[in-house]
Amino acid sequence: MPQLTDDCFAHGGPMMTTAEALARIGDIAAAVTDSETVPLAAAAGRILAADVTAEGQVPPHDNSAVDGYAVYFDDLHSDGETRLPVTGRITAGHPLDRPARRGEALRIFTGAAMPPGDDGDGPEGRPDTIMMQEDCREDGGDVIIMPGIKRGSNRRSAGEDIAAGSTILTRGRRLKPADVGLAASAGRATLDVYKPLRAAVFSTGDELREPGDDLVPGAIYDANRYALSALLDALGCAVTDLGILPDDLATVRDALGAAAANHDVLFTSGGVSVGDEDHVKAAVEAQGSLHFWRLAIKPGRPLALGQIAQVPFVGLPGNPAAAMVTFMRFARPLVLRLAGATEVEPVLYRVRADFDHKKKLDRREWVRARLAPLAGGGLAAVKFSREGAGILSSLVDSDGLVELPEDMTELAKGTMVDFLPFNEVSG
Repeated sequence: MPQLTDDCFAHGGPMMTTAEALARIGDIAAAVTDSETVPLAAAAGRILAADVTAEGQVPPHDNSAVDGYAVYFDDLHSDGETRLPVTGRITAGHPLDRPARRGEALRIFTGAAMPPGDDGDGPEGRPDTIMMQEDCREDGGDVIIMPGIKRGSNRRSAGEDIAAGSTILTRGRRLKPADVGLAASAGRATLDVYKPLRAAVFSTGDELREPGDDLVPGAIYDANRYALSALLDALGCAVTDLGILPDDLATVRDALGAAAANHDVLFTSGGVSVGDEDHVKAAVEAQGSLHFWRLAIKPGRPLALGQIAQVPFVGLPGNPAAAMVTFMRFARPLVLRLAGATEVEPVLYRVRADFDHKKKLDRREWVRARLAPLAGGGLAAVKFSREGAGILSSLVDSDGLVELPEDMTELAKGTMVDFLPFNEVSG
């Protein structure tokens, strides 16, 4: 099994930019899971462990794109109607049992194979054009065809979708429904995929309670663990919920060590500061190493990355909104690369800002916003009214994040900005 090198997350000096952090993740993170073969029906959402090559062409034969009449184009009159006898019927899965003859029309239906011709099976020796039934009229046993159709109209060529021997899906791709359909069209019944990344998630803190429990004075419900588990599950991880650990060094140390023995990545949020009751830092360092990436971002405090033995550890900010934003932009690509994926960067879209905003130089910021249609067309990003890193409702009531670059200090309403929809980074 591939492993991470020691101290792969170490970074000191000035605060790291977002681009530097993402580049470093790309440099050090690679697949850490083995592969397995799964039925095609179970492949959606999985990550390909091997290229998929088509043995044959798709479609395997020329076929009709419409319901109509298959004819030789050279039998048609260019300056008037053409009358041809209808001498056969071809349906999908039931090809014509003889060569097609010049001077006849064959009733054909969508998906049916184009027949061979009397003069061989080359392009000039077989019916090459299909007239839609809506553009014809029947007269007894004949069909009347209007002039003006082009040669080859309404005919799908063999191999126009997939060429024989071509690579149709590449290793490292997260399989979408269309990918599964493409593999099926090429006749693949199974696919080689990476095994799900085993992710452990835990929280620490004597103040935390499970949702549904009674809150004693000074207690709060643990929201981050559930949000992180949901994000990891959406990425296809096999998630282990380690629950809430008390503020006790030995307990935290033992739980982390045990989790590292049978997981591929460990997650927590908060608890990695240097306070007397912040035991995660000491627990990680007792069994491995912990480094703080001092990122020039908002929201989000330093992102703690480290490892216990060879297992990566990720310590996200404790504030819920900051935890989710830093997961989406930094932990998500790390997880995907560890799981074997090669396509890890989300797509950002250009929209018009419907707000003014000031920010610090040399810091990247993500502003929570919803999208609203503009009167003249297009979309505008409407800023959420509150910016606190602990306001989880800001993510619920927003559609995504406006991403503002480091060199910007003031955003004027009406400026085009990059927008990151949550559906790009929530799975």
